[in-house]
Amino acid sequence: MQMTARSVGSDVYRERLSPSLWILGSAAVAAPMAALVFSPIDTTIALVVGAVVGIAIVGLLLAASPVVEVRDGELRTGRAHIGVEFLGAPEVHQGDAARHARGAGLDPRSWHLIRGGIDGVIVIPVTDPDDPTTAWTISTRTPDRLAAAVRRAQAMRSTPSR
Repeated sequence: MQMTARSVGSDVYRERLSPSLWILGSAAVAAPMAALVFSPIDTTIALVVGAVVGIAIVGLLLAASPVVEVRDGELRTGRAHIGVEFLGAPEVHQGDAARHARGAGLDPRSWHLIRGGIDGVIVIPVTDPDDPTTAWTISTRTPDRLAAAVRRAQAMRSTPSR
């Protein structure tokens, strides 16, 4: 559900940064609370409202999850996108290095898509001199695969077609 890596057509990498299970479980706790509010009116209505609220909250969390993908020579993260020809070599961070990249090492001029509960981080410098953004910092569950997909897309862009 969260990550699909494929090489069919022009798709190279795709990952949905969905919330972790404990966040979805915590959101589902709203269902009994909503049911409790309507229980003095009617228990059937309370059960229906509780189920609808729980499903709606979990559905909204999943639907609002950003997607990270490398496709057609572009890196897309959420609504933002940039051509891979404007990116430098990706740096993969995990563990303590990822915590530093998300925290004290985070450049305020960089563009970032950071999600809690996702340990891996990839930092890709922007090489375009006209772009005020210095780098892209992206949370990912598979930073090695994302870095490889960006490198592959950069190699495809730099290789002249025959």
